[in-house]
Amino acid sequence: MSAKIYYDKDADLSLLNDKKVVFLGFGNQGSAQAQNLRDSGIPNDNILIANRQDSYAETAKSKGFHVEHDFGKAAAVADVLFILVPDQVQPRIFNNDFAPKLKSSVTIVVASGYNVFYKLLNFTSTQDVVMVAPRMIGSSVRSLYEAKKGFPCFVSVEQEGSGNALSIALAISRAIGATKTGAIASSAREETAMDLFAEQALWPQIIMLFREAFSVLKEAGCSDEALCYEMWMSKEPAEIFERAAEEGFITQLKHHSSVSQFGQLSGALALDGAEVRSHFKNILYNQVLNGKFCQEFSKIEQDLEKDGPENPLNELYRKAESSEMGQAEKRVRDRLAGMI
Repeated sequence: MSAKIYYDKDADLSLLNDKKVVFLGFGNQGSAQAQNLRDSGIPNDNILIANRQDSYAETAKSKGFHVEHDFGKAAAVADVLFILVPDQVQPRIFNNDFAPKLKSSVTIVVASGYNVFYKLLNFTSTQDVVMVAPRMIGSSVRSLYEAKKGFPCFVSVEQEGSGNALSIALAISRAIGATKTGAIASSAREETAMDLFAEQALWPQIIMLFREAFSVLKEAGCSDEALCYEMWMSKEPAEIFERAAEEGFITQLKHHSSVSQFGQLSGALALDGAEVRSHFKNILYNQVLNGKFCQEFSKIEQDLEKDGPENPLNELYRKAESSEMGQAEKRVRDRLAGMI
């Protein structure tokens, strides 16, 4: 099934004329998107950064933006509101500080489908809710814009209030630079499903495969140094994925030796994959789409702000870093640091 792709010609920037655009947060994405918006012709006086008093607020001021620390005041003037604070804090900040003061006609922009899909944000029926979700980190969103290049982005209308939500979403997409190479029609459900699936199914499998491969090769007599460099520290995997993005996942194999091509293709085709596919489907349907993960994460999200072992993320890092592979890499990096 093919998705519609929107380009500059499909977007009318004039729809943002005279609108007050408020950015909740000035971190990785907020900084990049606010600067891109301004460089696309949105007057600086029409852009407001809503941020608590911290280093991010100071950075926004240093870049010439107006900053408002009172979230209620920022909410009251917003015609367009970008929600660009971390997923886990969005419901608390938005529902408590912004939602009660927002205009009934405001357009709310999210860059992640998570809180919209799981219905954790309180919107009124007259408000437009759209997703404009760049598929890369903020620094790249900014650098590619400055280089007059586009970047991959998902766009969708999640709630139609004005009757003109898609047009506004496309204007926003163009203003941040997303329609230069094409913004892909998507949805909060699709974005959330793919994002959480990658994080909870695909990448855990990759980490596990590297961990077990390291162990097997270590048992066969390979050194820590040789294994770390062969498997990832040489940056060969990064180069492979970069080639895959540019040329194709399979086509990039032609840059490898004939021995490598034959081994990878024949080995991949010989693997059944049924057990992994079953595991993947279980994660997708019984953990992501049914909301089980969201419910479980909500129970521990406040603990993520704690220090030490009370923070569950710190404990997961401790366990992962204590693995044979984690300990070996530490020894190698410590040895390299001692040589500098």
